[in-house]
Amino acid sequence: MMSPREWLAIAVLAAAAIASWYLSQPSSDEEISTPATGQSHRGYYLKSARILGTGPDGTLLYELEALEAEQLDQDRIAFTDVHLDYSPQSDVPWSVNADLATIYADEQVVLLEGQVRAISREGFAGSETEIRTEYLEIYPEEFLAETDERVQIRIGERSLTATGMLASLQDNQVKLKSNVRGKFAP
Repeated sequence: MMSPREWLAIAVLAAAAIASWYLSQPSSDEEISTPATGQSHRGYYLKSARILGTGPDGTLLYELEALEAEQLDQDRIAFTDVHLDYSPQSDVPWSVNADLATIYADEQVVLLEGQVRAISREGFAGSETEIRTEYLEIYPEEFLAETDERVQIRIGERSLTATGMLASLQDNQVKLKSNVRGKFAP
């Protein structure tokens, strides 16, 4: 037979269990909260991504391949281990590689960062040309590449370094902005 004290302990424990169950249930007038877009959901994520950039008339302008692509917010996509080629119809003989790329939805520019390397077999002065920098902006529709960072250019056996550059990839012309230094072999 149980003592009144044991009955009281069982009643208190049962009341505590019922109260904790009741408090853990959502109330009927409580709204279900969902995170706002962009706060916890970051968009899509792709492996082995291939993006086709088109010109104003809808023709293929360039192809960007990346190891990974991630939508960072509604207007911005980030790529890693990037390779960019112009389409054969554009007659631009340049191929560009970089560690990272960013494309904004409302801008007509591809921002490249980290060990950027642009190569052309028909580059400046008709010689194989290589451009190296840490940051490069490519304007695909204008066939322009620009940076304000340090740039190293190798044209055949010649090499130049400068701070800043504007290159017309379609015309194979380059303008170096400042601090130009060169090494020319005979």
